[in-house]
Amino acid sequence: MAKEKIIKLDGLTKKYGQLTAVDQLTLSIQRGEIFGLLGPNGAGKTTTILMLLGLSEPTSGKAEVCGVDPTFQPLLVKEKVGYLPDEVGFYENLSGLDNLLYTAALNGVDSSVAEERAKLLLEQVDLTSRAYDKVQTYSRGMKQRLGLADILIKEPEVIVLDEPTSGIDPEGVRELLALIKQLSQERNMTVLLSSHHLYQVQQICDRVGLFVEGKLIAVGPIKELGYNLFKSDPIRLEVEVEPIDEQLISAIEANQYVTRVDYSQKRLLISCQQHIGAEIAGIITKHGARLTHLSQHDYGLDEIYHRYFEEGR
Repeated sequence: MAKEKIIKLDGLTKKYGQLTAVDQLTLSIQRGEIFGLLGPNGAGKTTTILMLLGLSEPTSGKAEVCGVDPTFQPLLVKEKVGYLPDEVGFYENLSGLDNLLYTAALNGVDSSVAEERAKLLLEQVDLTSRAYDKVQTYSRGMKQRLGLADILIKEPEVIVLDEPTSGIDPEGVRELLALIKQLSQERNMTVLLSSHHLYQVQQICDRVGLFVEGKLIAVGPIKELGYNLFKSDPIRLEVEVEPIDEQLISAIEANQYVTRVDYSQKRLLISCQQHIGAEIAGIITKHGARLTHLSQHDYGLDEIYHRYFEEGR
C-alpha cells in the first residue's frame, strides 16, 4: 500500500529579477518520513521552505502541504505545520514553560490541556529541570530543544527544521538529532530537515534531496543514490594493513575488478566492481604485509553529494 504524500511540489519556481532561486522543483514527501533537503548556502533551500509555509509566493508552479495550497491558504498551512528556523526567537524574560503556554494560547490550545502538554514536551526534550528558568539563561542547544517543544505544542502534522544544528556543540547535535528521530517515530510525523551538514543528516534521514543552484539534482535513499552514482565501482573496501608500499598498491591495482585505490596512512580504500575481499586479502598476504582489518565501506553522503555537485554545475 502506497504511503500518503503529505508534501507535493510540482514545477515550483521562484525568481528574484534575473536570479532563479528555485528552478522547476518537483518533489513529493511521504507522511512519517524524515526528508533531508541538502545543499550549500544559497542553494534555494530556505526559499523553498518559505514557499511551503505560505511566507513567499512562487513565481510559477504549485505546492501542496497536508492537502492545502500555501499560496491561497497560508494560515491553514501554519495550523498544520511547525517551523523551527536556524535562529529561534523566544521571550527571553519568560520561563521555558511560560513560552510554551503562550504559544499554546496563540494556537488555540485549550488552557485545560496546555500546561499538561507543555510539561510533557519539556520532559521529552529533557528540559524539565529548567522549566521555570528564564530562557535568557538557556544555552543555544537548550533553546533549539525548547524550539522543538514549541512547534510541537500545537501537534502539527509536519515539522520543518531549517539548519537546526547550527551553532550547537557535537554532543548537543547528537542529542537533538536523536530527539528528532524519536519524535518522528512516536508521532508518525513528517520531518523536512534543511541542512548543509551532510554527515549529520545522514544519521537520521530516510531520503534526501540534493540541491545545487536552485535545482534538485538527485532524490532518494542514501544507499540508492550511492549505488546509482557509482555503478562502475559500487563496492568499496576499507583495508587496514602495514606496511603499505608502492609494490603492494600496484599489485592490488592490477586486479581486473579494481578501479581505484586511495591511500591514507595505514588504510586503503579500494573501489571495485565486485566483492573481491578474499582476493585482496590473498594479495596482501602474498606480499608479506600484515592485514588488521577488511570491511565493506558504504559511500558516505559527503562523497555522493560532491560527485553530484560536480556533475550538476
